[in-house]
Amino acid sequence: MQYGICHLSIVSLRFEPSDKSELVSQVLYGEVFKVIEHRKKWSKIRLAFDKYEGWIDNKQFQLIEKVDYDNLSKAKPTLSSDLVEFVEDISKQLYPIPIGSTLNGLSLLNHSHDGNTTSEINPKSELIKTAFLYLNAPYLWGGKTPFGIDCSGFTQMVYKLNGHKILRDAPLQAIQGEALSFIEESEPGDLAFFDNTEGDIIHVGIIMENHHIIHAHGKVRIDRLDHSGIYNAEKNIHTHKLRVIKKII
Repeated sequence: MQYGICHLSIVSLRFEPSDKSELVSQVLYGEVFKVIEHRKKWSKIRLAFDKYEGWIDNKQFQLIEKVDYDNLSKAKPTLSSDLVEFVEDISKQLYPIPIGSTLNGLSLLNHSHDGNTTSEINPKSELIKTAFLYLNAPYLWGGKTPFGIDCSGFTQMVYKLNGHKILRDAPLQAIQGEALSFIEESEPGDLAFFDNTEGDIIHVGIIMENHHIIHAHGKVRIDRLDHSGIYNAEKNIHTHKLRVIKKII
C-alpha cells in the first residue's frame, strides 16, 4: 500500500483514469490518502477524511510514508480559513490555496504559512456564517471551492470548516443524523435533502432562519423553503422537491 498528500491547491478527482473523465470531486491542498491502485500516469486513491475514491494524476501529488499518513490522518485538522491564501516553499515560491485546505502537513512538504486558520469544533450557530463565505460561488459538479462547488461539496466544506465531518455526496449525507418530521422542528444549520421522481436523493442545502435555505444551484444562493421544497421567487416555481430534513449536530 502506498500513501500520498496533495501538495497543490485544487486537484481533480476523476471517475476514470483520464483527463476527459467525469470530475467526481476535488482534492484540496494538504489532504492525505491511500493509493489503492497505481498505474503509470494515474492512481486510484481513497481520501482519509471521508473515504471518497477516485483517480488522480500522478504528477499532482507526492508519496509519503505510512507513518506520516497515520499521523496526519489521525490529527485534528487545521484548515485555512480565508477564501484564498498562500503557502511558501523553501525556494520562496508561492502556492495559492483555497479555504478549507489542510495545513497539518506543512513541515512534511517543507512549506510555510502565516495566514488565518481554524481548528475548533464550532456550534451549529456558526454554520450559516461560514456558508455565506461561499455565496455566489458558481456551481461545478464535483467542486469544493468558492471558485466552483456542487451542492454536497458545499455542505461538506461548511461543516468541515466548523470541525464536523459529513460524507461527500448528498445520498450519503442523507443517511447521517436524525430525521425531523417538519420544517418547524429544524434549526439553522440542519440539512434539507431533495429527491427526483424516482425517489433518489439529488440535492442538499443548509436550512436558514425564517424558512430560507442556502444551497448550490447554478450558484450558491438563498431561496425560500416550504413543505413542498425550494421555491425560487425569481422564476415563481419550486425547483426541488423536499424529501427529508436531517439534524446532523
